[in-house]
Amino acid sequence: MVAMRFRESDYDAIYKKANRANMNFTEFVTASAMNKSVNFINGLDEVLKEQKHIGRNINQLTTLCNMGKINCPDLAEVKLGFADIITKLEEIARRYG
Repeated sequence: MVAMRFRESDYDAIYKKANRANMNFTEFVTASAMNKSVNFINGLDEVLKEQKHIGRNINQLTTLCNMGKINCPDLAEVKLGFADIITKLEEIARRYG
């Protein structure tokens, strides 16, 4: 273990960058110091959040189907939601790929 000192303003700035890169402080500082690639992917959190909501909806529909409470749900909206997510992921991949 190695202790380091930072000005509070520098620490805060590094901490924010680490969060944006979905890394903890130590991982970010180490990657930066070793000249490793650190990628900030803007917009990914929102897309993943949408995907999670759609997944929950599918799970709820599956549960209701298995309980016999509903029959043959219309999944057209789900398909549109996933199509939208795929489009957003492709846009993000083009920006960062």
